[in-house]
Amino acid sequence: MLYTAIIFGLISSLHCIGMCGPIAMMLPVDQKNPSKKALQVLIYHLGRLTSYGILGLAFGLLGRGFYMAGIQQQLSIAVGVGMIVLAVVPEKILANYNFSKPVYRLISRIKSSLGAQFKRKTPDAFFTIGLFNGLLPCGLVYAALFGAIAMQNVTLGIAYMILYGLGTIPMMSAVVYVSSLLSMPFRSQLQRVVPIVTVVIGVLFVLRGMGLDIAYISPSNLNLFVQANANCH
Repeated sequence: MLYTAIIFGLISSLHCIGMCGPIAMMLPVDQKNPSKKALQVLIYHLGRLTSYGILGLAFGLLGRGFYMAGIQQQLSIAVGVGMIVLAVVPEKILANYNFSKPVYRLISRIKSSLGAQFKRKTPDAFFTIGLFNGLLPCGLVYAALFGAIAMQNVTLGIAYMILYGLGTIPMMSAVVYVSSLLSMPFRSQLQRVVPIVTVVIGVLFVLRGMGLDIAYISPSNLNLFVQANANCH
């Protein structure tokens, strides 16, 4: 299921240009030196990938715990349903149950620290901006974290989130160079695709948990578990 991470990242970036695009546009890059500008943007993305990797580590550990408990199929189905809910339920309703409320003070500090970094042009400032950017609340990042949990493995959880982050890089880089990408008509057209792809990926996770013996999509129940004795037909 790792391939869904980069696909989801590519599609999520259509949403990111509206939510995080302004942050990318405000980066204090060197406009007179194209090579230096490209390096600064790269460092910014490395900061975002680091945040996603840390989140993948945390949620990969959580998924590993569920795996050890022997509920991997149920978990995959729950993850898929969660992704579908995030895509289908209007954002206004989800806002009433914002996951960031329990850590509101922490989010406020992140935003304050993020603002302070825009006054600097050193490599560590670009990395820190990316690092804080990756920690800001985002419904699609939450959906990606569901995928990291479903990997049921710490390494794969980290890989899932890093691949997700890699998928967002092309569009997030483009907004640094082409500000017209943030025009409302263009953004509205692109964002129509986001919930559709999110639902498709959610369905894939549900199918995976159902064990329907469909190659590459829904392995049989037999293949979902490590068993002491060989099963021969």
